[in-house]
Order: sequence, then C-alpha cells, then structure tokens
Amino acid sequence: MLQLRLWVLLILLTQASQGKSIVAADESRKREVPEDVDPERQLTFEHDIAPLFRTRCLKCHEGESRKADLDLASQGRIVLGGESGAAIVPGAPDESLLYSRISSGEMPPDEKDRLNVAEQKVIYRWIAEMGNATADVTTDPPTNPSQHDVIPVMLRHCTACHGRHRQEAGLDLRNRAAMLKGGRSGPAIVPGNADASLIVQKIHAGQMPPFERLVEVSVKPVESTETAMLVTWIELGAPEILIEPDVATTTSDRLVSDEDREFWAFRSPVKPDVPDFRNPAGICNPVDAFILSKQELHGTGLSPEADRRTLIRRACFDLTGLPPDPVEIESFLSDDQPKAYERLVDRLLDSPRYGERWGRYWLDVAGYSDSEGKREQDLPRPHAWRYRDYVIRSFNADKPYSRFLMEQIAGDELADYEHATEITTEMSGNLVATGFLRMVPDPTWANITGFIPDRIDVIADEIDVFGSGILGLTLKCARCHSHKFDPIPHRDYYRLVDVFKGAYDEYNWLRPEIHPGIGPVSQDVAGGRILTAVSTVERKTWEENNERIAREIAAAQQTPGAEGTEAQVKAIESQRQPEPQIQALWDRGDPSLTYIYRRGDPMSPGRLVGPGVPSVLTDGRTPFKVEPPWPGAKSTGRRLALARWLTQPDHPLTSRVAVNRIWKHHFGQGIVKTLGNFGKAGVLPTHPELLDWLAVEFVEQGWSFKHMHRLMMTSATYRQSSALNAEHESLDPHNALISRMPLVRLDAEALFDSLVLVAGRLDETRFGPGDPVIARADGLVTPQATTLGWRRMIYVQQQRKRLPTHLESFDFPQMNPNCIERRDSVVSPQALYLMNNGMVFELAEAFAARIKNDVGNDQEKQITHISLIAFGRLPDEDEQQIALASLSQLEAKWTDHLTSTGSADPEVIRHKSLTAYCHAIMNSAEFLYID
Repeated sequence: MLQLRLWVLLILLTQASQGKSIVAADESRKREVPEDVDPERQLTFEHDIAPLFRTRCLKCHEGESRKADLDLASQGRIVLGGESGAAIVPGAPDESLLYSRISSGEMPPDEKDRLNVAEQKVIYRWIAEMGNATADVTTDPPTNPSQHDVIPVMLRHCTACHGRHRQEAGLDLRNRAAMLKGGRSGPAIVPGNADASLIVQKIHAGQMPPFERLVEVSVKPVESTETAMLVTWIELGAPEILIEPDVATTTSDRLVSDEDREFWAFRSPVKPDVPDFRNPAGICNPVDAFILSKQELHGTGLSPEADRRTLIRRACFDLTGLPPDPVEIESFLSDDQPKAYERLVDRLLDSPRYGERWGRYWLDVAGYSDSEGKREQDLPRPHAWRYRDYVIRSFNADKPYSRFLMEQIAGDELADYEHATEITTEMSGNLVATGFLRMVPDPTWANITGFIPDRIDVIADEIDVFGSGILGLTLKCARCHSHKFDPIPHRDYYRLVDVFKGAYDEYNWLRPEIHPGIGPVSQDVAGGRILTAVSTVERKTWEENNERIAREIAAAQQTPGAEGTEAQVKAIESQRQPEPQIQALWDRGDPSLTYIYRRGDPMSPGRLVGPGVPSVLTDGRTPFKVEPPWPGAKSTGRRLALARWLTQPDHPLTSRVAVNRIWKHHFGQGIVKTLGNFGKAGVLPTHPELLDWLAVEFVEQGWSFKHMHRLMMTSATYRQSSALNAEHESLDPHNALISRMPLVRLDAEALFDSLVLVAGRLDETRFGPGDPVIARADGLVTPQATTLGWRRMIYVQQQRKRLPTHLESFDFPQMNPNCIERRDSVVSPQALYLMNNGMVFELAEAFAARIKNDVGNDQEKQITHISLIAFGRLPDEDEQQIALASLSQLEAKWTDHLTSTGSADPEVIRHKSLTAYCHAIMNSAEFLYID
C-alpha cells in the first residue's frame, strides 16, 4: 500500500512540474505582446507586429535568402507577398494567407516559435484595421510602378495586335521606347500626363483592346487595377529602372545550400570499385558482382540459369517485342560454340525490330500522340509520325544518348538550316527531333482555349515532360511555389521557362494548325508550327513525282471525250502526295521578358528572371553560359546551352535516369523504383553503387544504349530462372535483391504484335504516316489492315480520344502529358476482349490456316507446331494428350452443329476445331507472359 502511494505521489509531482513549465513558457510568450495593446488604439506594424516577426519569422523570411520569396520585414513587403501571392488582404484577416497559416499552426514550422492565442488576436486585429483610412500602410514599389509593372500588362492585353508580328496602326507596345515612338496617331504615352496619353484614352473608351475582337486574338479586357497602375506610371513620368534578371552568378546561391547538394541524386556519379570475390563462379560481369555482394549480406544468392528456350524467348521479347521464330530457336539450341547466347543478343540488337521496341519506350516518355487532345475535336497532327520514325531510327543506329538529347532539345540550333544551300538529311532530322517538345496536349489552336493561361499550361506540361523524363525530377511542383521536398526554388522553375522562351513564348504564341469552321475564326499572325525544311533530296523527289503526275494527266487528256478518261485522271491524281512538312519547335529570337508568376498566376508577376537550370544540380557559383549558335543567328542559343549542360559527363542525373530506365525494362523495376522522381520524395536506390557504376559506364562507352543492353543481358543476374522457391520467398519476398527474374505480362503493343505475328499476318513495312483506325458499329476501334495484314502497333495512329480498343484494354497510357511508367492491371475486360473480339478471332483463323499450311492435317504435328510458334517450346506428353483430346471433342461438337445445319464438310470441321484451339492458345497465360 505504501508503494502504491509513493507511485501516486510521484505522478502528481511530475504533472505539477510539467504544468509549471507549460505555464512558464506561456507566460514568456505572452510577454512578447506589447503590454499597452489598447482596444481603442490603432495598431501599427512597427510597434505591435514587427517585434513578433523579428523573434519568430524573420530568420526565414527576410533578405535575399528569404523562403518562398516572402519578406516579413516591412508592412509594404508583406502586402506585396511572395510566391503564393499577397500575404494579407487589408481589412480581411479571414481571407489573408498569413493569418491562415499562423492560426492553423502551420507557420512558424518550429513548434516553439508558434504564436499563442493572444498574439494571433493581435495579428488578426492589425489586418482588420488595415482596411481603415487611418491604417499605417507604408509606401512600396506597387504604388511606384516602373516599366516592369507595365510591360506585363501590355503583354497580356495589347501585344497580340501591337507586338512583334502584328503592329496595327504602326504601334508596338512591348517597351517604353516603342510607346514613346507611338504609331500613326502619335505617341502612345505622354510622360507626366496620363489624360493626354492615347493609350489611357483608348482603354477608358473601351476601344483597347476592342471588345468585339477579344476572342479572336484570345485576350481579356484590361482590369481597373491595371489601368490605375498604368495611369500612375505615366503620371510619375513613365519611370524606367534598370533591373538585372535574376540569374546564376559567381556568387554563391543563397536559396540553395551546399548541404542541399549533398543528397545522393544531386551529386555527380562516381564509378565505385567492382566488389571483389575470391570465388568468381557465377559472375559473368560487374553487374553480377554488385548484385551478389548485396545478396550475400542477406544470406541469399542468384537462382539457377534459365534453360535456353526460356532465354531466347525472354531476350527476343525484351529487345524486339516479338516472340522468336521456331527456326531461330532451333538455330540457337544447336549452337554449341562458346558465346552462343552473346551472339544471340548481338543479332537481336542488329534487328530493325529493336528500334520499334525500344523506340516505343521513349515515345511514352515524350508523350507521343497523333492528335492535339484536350478539346472534344482532338484535332490530328498530320506530321507527328516523322518524330516517331526519327526515334526508331535513332535507336536502331545506336545514336549516342547525348546526341539524341541534343537533337531533341535544340535540334534547330545545331545548324543554320534557314540559309543552307542544301538541306541535308541530318539537318532535317535535327528539326524533326524537336518534335519531342511538341507532343503535349494542346488546345490553343482554338481562340476560346488559346488564352494566356491555356498557353502557360502547355509550357508547364513540356517542363513536366522534360523534368520527369530526362532529369527524373518533379519540376512541375515548383510552378506555383518553391518545391516542398526538393531544393528547387520557385525562381529556378521560371529560369528554366526562360530557357525555352525563344520558342515557347506565351505572349508570342505559335498556334497548332488552324482549322477553320470550328468555332470563331482564329488568328495566327506568327505562322504555324510547321516547317518545310525537309531534306533537299526528299523535296526534289516530291517535286519530280508531281511533275510526273502532271505529265500523265496531260497525256490522258489528249483524247477529249474518250471513254474512261475521267476515271483515269482520277486514278493518276490519287498518286499525288501532300507536301512534305515537319512538325517542329524552333527559336525565333527576341523573346518576351520572363517574370516569376506567384502561385503560377500570370496576373501576379514577381521578380524578373533570366535563363538558367536548377541550382541544386550545379555548384551554385557557375553562370549559365548562353551564346548564339552561330555568328549572326537570330536564335537565342538558350536551349543549346541547356542541351550541352544536360550532356556533361559528370551531370548528376542525366545518365543515372537513363540507365535506371533501361534496367527497369530488363528487370521489371528500376534500381530507383520511382523512375520519374529521383528527389527526396522518391524511393532510394536499392543498389546505389551499381546505379552509379552503370551511369559512369554508360558515359564512358559513348552513351551507347546497345552497350548497356549487352552488359545487363549477358549478366548471370539476367539469365536467372523466374522460379520462386521457399528461400527466396522468405529472404527476398519483393525481389528487391533480384534473386530471380520476374514473370512479366506482355504490354499492349507486344501482345498485339505477337497475335499478328503468330497468325502469319504481320506486315513489316516500316515508317511513314500512321495506319488509320476504324470505329466499328459495336463501338470497338481497330487498326485498319493493309494488303499484307497489319503493321506493328507503333505504326498505328494513336489519337488521344480514339485509341484502338486493344490499347485501352491493356493499359496504354493517356499521355496527359506523358507516361514515365505504365500501370500493369489484370482485369476481366482484358480476358473478355481476347475471348470475344472479332479481330482476335480473325487472327486465330489465320493462325489455324498457317498451321495447316505448314504441317497439314496431322493433329500431333499441328499441336507441336502451335506450341513452338506460340510458346517457343515442345509440348510435354501430358499436354500433347490433352490437346489431342480437346481437338477430338471440338470436332465432335462442330460435327453435331454443322450436321444440324446440313453442311458437315469434314474440311470445315477440322478448320473450325483447329481455329478454336488456336484461339484458346492465344488466351493462355503462357502466351501472355514472359518467363
């Protein structure tokens, strides 16, 4: 009993002690509130608010290194706000972001700095009283505007008609000098006299911008606050101040610290030593050494090597997306010379099918589509196929990844195609490559969805594609504010926007191809996004074809009134090809200024910035060097500088992200599982040393994709069996240690292509415009067949809102804007599609016809041949007997059915039975999965 009393006493004393400390802390915090806070006295910033902010907030929100670009050191700067816009709304504390963050306890982030209830009430009252006339509002730049406050207004509302490409009435409003020069009616502004300034008169009269033309040019009326600011600027004499754009300098960056750069993904990869094993048995190359060294730590190891039939099927699907032919299998099995498997890998890498398989992966990254998307019309992109062909050819040629990126990011800045006497194939290919930056959904062809916010969304999508696909970073998170997890300031996002500004300028926009008749007439005074700079050889071929057609038509018309002349002319005319053109992106020079958009809102411009890259990926003390691509070039050279920075051998992310994606497609998941997020919110690498070794090896071997394929695929790790045993299930349940190969289902394209191939209906005609799709009466969408069958799915049109049903059923992504990693679902509609789709049944019939043509009516031979073609192996005895029994039962069923209809032809019965069996094989798990 005494012991229990002692415990109770101890608990009471502890609680009393804690209570005293809480009270003491609360009392100390209360002391920060001025003691003379009188409810009748007008609160002031300096006397009542500044003392609170000095002790609680200014360590993060003051000076050049202020977080979120929010400076709380003066009332004027608080009103100006930061990345998230205005911090307070005078007179409305409940609508003020500053009070919301403080009262919710979100800010300050450190619990010991948070304001108590009394302090919060002071903040609330101070904001409320700011609405009174007697409020202490300090003078700040917003009430002393410069040209940097006015120019954004002109860009938003006026330069569509009075800018670079159109200067109605001879008036340009892009800068102060141009406003003073004016147009045919005289100067646009009279410094010191707003009432006498034509631009103010026109705005007040509702004549600028003209109301009846707002939708035509996709602009909105000038707001009253903007007009008031313009008037103030003119009355002050239209002051022009020099503000240098915020760019990287030789001075250390205050927003990104060296500590921020210490995160593993932000440091340059260094090639580690390959782990040393006393017993190198089972190690084929350095990949195995890294994998085994980690497996040993966990008491496990590699699985036994898969058999040769499994290996050839795995390798063929991995590199070509198609199953091996029985002849290929037999050739590989009979090759008993050393390095037989290595020679197989080389043959597959040399196949033109390789580029079709691996090019498709890159098209996902780019967000490839044959249509614009977003709007219900989903207008076509008639020239997008050239980019698809460029990608396939690049992979087949093993184009160095560094060059591959250089061409796609800045192909227009690699050679002066505009003044070349001859457009070479390389020049034309460079321009086609820039289609990488034209693939995101884009509704701006229509005036009603072509306003500045719509254009900014397109630019944001391109930044997202660039960031996730090439850098492995979620740059989009810094569009509206500094990144919440990674050290990517709001500023850095807009520096990157400025890099693209010479080609992607929201105030000097190139629309997609205009389509009259859909909505009000759109205007595109700057010209479209199409170049005619195809190679001289291609253009000459096209011209000669047109001349030939003209001669043949003239010859056909030599006999007026002759029977069939009209039909003959029509047949000749059908041979005419459209003019060869390129969907491209190019730098047009003289871009608009770039301001940080607080909260991503163009109506709330902040600091002026210049071109740059994420500071965390640099040393923070090196300027971003931009030079014109050649003497006298109108191009800014900014994207070329970006491409050169990306392809530096020691870049922290470029090679890591690339080899991680290759690894994922060979081993089922990346070393970094989050393929598009190498930042702090991403998943850490399972084998960091291996990732860095591969990244450096990639660069050292000339950025060669094919070298990396050989390295990974010839490893013992890749050659493992996929069989799961009890040890692996216990020690490596998620296969993070890669103690076995994964069992992988065919993706949408590989499945379609395989169905067509085994049926003997694959048309291997390559390149050119995509094959159209047909919307059937039952609502399904199927590719249109050629005279030879069907081409591979990569050559079928891929419109965002009219995808083939096969693609939709098997997880083809929507490309909004791109796809870094496809989902892998197993749902009933997939099985129903394979069982009931008319095209699949047609292919099953063709498969049966192929089997009969190859081996005749011998059922045992038919079963064996089907297994070899579909599975790459011979059936075992049990399978053979089950198959024979199944065919027998099918024939009996068809005999009964056809006899009842009066047409029991034995040949028809055998064909229908064999078709049903082939259809079942096409639906089997072994056909759908790669072991």
